[in-house]
Amino acid sequence: MKFMHQKKWMIITPLILFIILFFTGAGKSDLLRKIARSQKRLNDVYKYLVLNYVDEIDIDKFTSETIHNIVSEMDPYTVFMEESEQDGLKLLTNGSYGGVGIQIGKQDGELTVIAPMEDSPASRAGILSGDVIVKIDSLETEGMTLNKASSLIRGPRGSKVVLTIRRRHLDTPLVFSLTRDKIVINDVALAEEVEPGLLYIRLTRFSRNAPAEMKSALQALVNSRTQGIILDLRDNPGGLLKSAIDILDYFIPKGETLLYTKGRVRNANRSYLSEHDPIVPERVKVAVLINGGSASASEIVAGAIQDLDRGLIIGQTSFGKGLVQSVIDVDSRSALKITTAKYYIPSGRLIQKPGYIEKDLIEPDSTGKDTLFTTSNGRPVKGGGGITPDERVEGKRVPLLTQSVWREGLLFDFVRDHREDYASFAAVQQDSSRLVDQFVAFIQSDSIDIPLPGEQEAREGLQKLREDPALRSRADSLLQELNRNIGKREHSLFREERGDLQLAVLQEFARQMEGAKGRIRFSLPRDPIFRRAATLLTNEAAYNRFLVAKGE
Repeated sequence: MKFMHQKKWMIITPLILFIILFFTGAGKSDLLRKIARSQKRLNDVYKYLVLNYVDEIDIDKFTSETIHNIVSEMDPYTVFMEESEQDGLKLLTNGSYGGVGIQIGKQDGELTVIAPMEDSPASRAGILSGDVIVKIDSLETEGMTLNKASSLIRGPRGSKVVLTIRRRHLDTPLVFSLTRDKIVINDVALAEEVEPGLLYIRLTRFSRNAPAEMKSALQALVNSRTQGIILDLRDNPGGLLKSAIDILDYFIPKGETLLYTKGRVRNANRSYLSEHDPIVPERVKVAVLINGGSASASEIVAGAIQDLDRGLIIGQTSFGKGLVQSVIDVDSRSALKITTAKYYIPSGRLIQKPGYIEKDLIEPDSTGKDTLFTTSNGRPVKGGGGITPDERVEGKRVPLLTQSVWREGLLFDFVRDHREDYASFAAVQQDSSRLVDQFVAFIQSDSIDIPLPGEQEAREGLQKLREDPALRSRADSLLQELNRNIGKREHSLFREERGDLQLAVLQEFARQMEGAKGRIRFSLPRDPIFRRAATLLTNEAAYNRFLVAKGE
């Protein structure tokens, strides 16, 4: 048994050395001596624990936990991934997976079909939005996590999975035996001409398929009448660096620097240039929409377009992730995703926000500091904290009651129960006034919890007062008054938010009846950020004013 312990430690020790070398660099003998001393301490502690602990330790689990704990001290993007944790990475690198094509979530604690994908095994078999999955093969789903359920439903193409479904209004469960197929994830959620001469493209991620999807959309839509393109990267968390570079190539003239990366290891230092003539003619104006959910590859695209004055950035400041990760296979069942470089966009600015790693783990000033930079036209731009838009436009704020009905799944439930009453979404829109009245009655009967600002603190304070016998009567009186006032306020919210609730109901009908594309099409005309972009792209003088440095 001692030999097995030593063999396991022989595996973990090179991994620890590899992590240390990546984050400190190796070229000085004193550094190597420090590494050797530190490794010996780790090795000794590990062996003492597994050999001498009062209970026998599960070596595999203990080793995995040890590695996870070591890596957790680094930045949030450096992670040790075992086989079951690599699904997200595979989706990015492959752009597809083996499965049945359903999006699942939790509704009232139950594993629920949010939506079947178009032309998937699930949709062809008749699985519907709102179906509750009670079994996957022979396993009950009660208490099952989404990750676990996803891993059970996915599998090799051609293999089978049996889903037992509970459907509303049916007494007997439905059993679906589905043959898994290759499910392709579409990165381009919508691409179409939304106004004469104005194109809109919604890109949701940067997987391996993103460049091909973007190229296909641009080649199909861009013509001599095209005046402007709105590229919507809001809530796009990023993905593959190569996909971002390839997509920039469609907009930027050949030979321009798009990005460069700098790290401690020689092969981490690299420049990326546009290599082809762009698909989008230079005369076509461009607006990129971003928000706080736009990160990584989204910021590469938005930042390069801004720095090279190829278009305008509209919305809110982006997330601020300017770190590059590389994936190294540790063995056949695990991999290390490690931050190896920082990326810099054409002006030279670093987009990474500070504070991504504990300062006492890194050498002073090793992260660098950005100051003020300029675009190709001499416009000042800031680094070190995401992409700041050229035109800041706030999105529509979702008010309290509407937030609550989304959060508690009431919109989903209501639309699921009423969508079969309508032959088309157009019929829903014509009946929207009556529908919102029905929905208000539905949520009032559900005793929905609306967390008003300060309510929780007030209740906790009054409960604290009740602990004093001398103040209990007064506290009870104040609590009754609080409940009356909250009831009045909640009642007024139904009146104040009627328009927001009506819009939310229509959005959910559009999604359940026409999919993600239908929801986007319905929402765009009511989107203040989209409207501002459309206005600027159709006003050449206003558009050009943004791209000229002040004083010129």
